[in-house]
Amino acid sequence: MVQLSPWLWAVILVIGVFAAHWGAEQLSHPIKKLRRQLGLTAVAGGALVGIAAAGSEIGINVTSAYRGVSDIGLGMMLGSNIISIPLIVTIAYVASRKRDLGGGTEGQDTRHDGGQGSTSSDGQTATHGRHRQENLLRIQKEAVTVLILPYLGILGLVAVLTLPESGRGLQPIDGWIMGAAYLAYLGQAFFRGRSGSEDVQWAKKELGLAGAGLVVLASGAYGIVLSTENIVAALGISRLVGGLFVTAIVTAIPEMFATWSVVRSGQVTAGTTSVIGDNAVTMTVAFVPLALVTVPIEDFQLYWVNLLFVALMPAVYAGLTHWGAAEHGFTRLQVLLFDGLYVVYVGVMAFSVLNIL
Repeated sequence: MVQLSPWLWAVILVIGVFAAHWGAEQLSHPIKKLRRQLGLTAVAGGALVGIAAAGSEIGINVTSAYRGVSDIGLGMMLGSNIISIPLIVTIAYVASRKRDLGGGTEGQDTRHDGGQGSTSSDGQTATHGRHRQENLLRIQKEAVTVLILPYLGILGLVAVLTLPESGRGLQPIDGWIMGAAYLAYLGQAFFRGRSGSEDVQWAKKELGLAGAGLVVLASGAYGIVLSTENIVAALGISRLVGGLFVTAIVTAIPEMFATWSVVRSGQVTAGTTSVIGDNAVTMTVAFVPLALVTVPIEDFQLYWVNLLFVALMPAVYAGLTHWGAAEHGFTRLQVLLFDGLYVVYVGVMAFSVLNIL
């Protein structure tokens, strides 16, 4: 351990998070172009773009496995998949309250979500105004079937692989299975989310930035893991808890800014649903490096409670989106209920699992 003040390590942690996020953003640009070239809708393309969007999580888990502190990666993987969904939905809802979103579009995302039909600017503005009046965050209905239900299937597979006593924990064979699960997730999104392909131009500068982004991402991930190690040591908490409540929460901060920007530009569905694709990558691709070095589950109650809430978040997302409103999306009350679910999670962890009092 490097002897520095915990506050200084906290600064290093934040810098590392934003560095890793910047690197992931540079990787995402060519992948987004590839998505358009393949003719995928924004919803289906989230499964592909998620490989870059979840780049920081993948880098953290690779670094955690390399440094022999896999509990940090495991905690981050679970914690980020719990906090990210209600946080992103809340940010997207607040951002969508703007009177005029970019391009005059709102929940339909006609320019970006695969051409679901063209609507006049006046019609789009009127629709957006109605959604604002109804306090509705409108998203496309295929988000449930293309992204959320397959993601729940991934989580079910994680439970089958890691919860039974005979094979409890993350093992190398589990990593290969979860890698294959991501390919299946990607394949179904490709199959079910095709639209018209676009001609794109590939620039050397953009590809060069993607290469630089990979280097910066790796450096940022190393700084995140190293700072988390030192912070949890100073606080006297376990690395798993540090991953859950330190690394996971801080790594969610850049996504807040990204979601705000995307929704404000008029890409409401993309901004609200991309988190599902990111989380699916986190629970598959980011799962692999931890499994390859083997991670035993030492606190079984802590693990299964967190895995339960990891699954509960997208299940509630699907339920509220599909059945909670006349149109697919979230009302203001539903957003608040979603945030309340995270408060319940914190309460369960604090008073039942960790027994703080």
